[in-house]
Amino acid sequence: MTVILVRHGRSTANTSGVLAGRSPGVALDEKGQGQAAELVERLTPYLPAIGAVARSPLQRCAETMSPLLGALIGAGREVPEIVVDDLAEVDYGAWTNRTIGELLKEPLWKTVQQHPSAAVFPDGEGLAAVQARAVAAIRALDRIHGGPDGAGVWVVCSHGDVIKAILADAMGMHLDAFQRIVVEPASVSVIRYSDTRPYVHTVNSTKALSVPLRRPASDDAVVGGDQGTDEPGGDKPESDRVPVGEPAGPPVAAGTGRDG
Repeated sequence: MTVILVRHGRSTANTSGVLAGRSPGVALDEKGQGQAAELVERLTPYLPAIGAVARSPLQRCAETMSPLLGALIGAGREVPEIVVDDLAEVDYGAWTNRTIGELLKEPLWKTVQQHPSAAVFPDGEGLAAVQARAVAAIRALDRIHGGPDGAGVWVVCSHGDVIKAILADAMGMHLDAFQRIVVEPASVSVIRYSDTRPYVHTVNSTKALSVPLRRPASDDAVVGGDQGTDEPGGDKPESDRVPVGEPAGPPVAAGTGRDG
């Protein structure tokens, strides 16, 4: 009854400044491909236990799961790959393919940030409906792949806001608080569903420790999910690097990512 929730690796949309949503043809970028390969290393100890892989139908999730499925086959584990429409990205409707700069000026932006349970995207879906479909899908799949003894382990690959909504449900949080959760590209979160309640074991586990080193331009949550925090010593200006032992400022989630 343990589900490993994986957000897809970094995609070409995550740094484009455009909310791609369900647009076709959004692939992993070079970093995202590397993250998908690294995911296999991180999950290698659990390959013998994984009984199924479920994913969103979008390309970036298929590409993220491809190395893991290959590793499972290589280990003699031909587990089912299940494409689940209810785990797809949020249908952002008329917001799809618009720039984040434009969307910041929309009155709905404030609702998405502060009262997401009331947010319904024009010609799209509401975030409450997203949570309802995603949680229903996870719980239905867990009844199948959790195993008769409740010891089953399976993997889901989906999108930032979708995983945040699932985690909020498992934590007993109101959806209006889900923007407090950070789910970065290629991050792993783990939930165990028991007969009495869900237990959240891990949230937003990345290869590198996710420690925000810079104050973001805005404290608004990134619609669709964060791009990810900078790794120490990564490709950023020397002036932005924080020497060891010096304060890095308040722990506010970094990232200017676009789309989930």
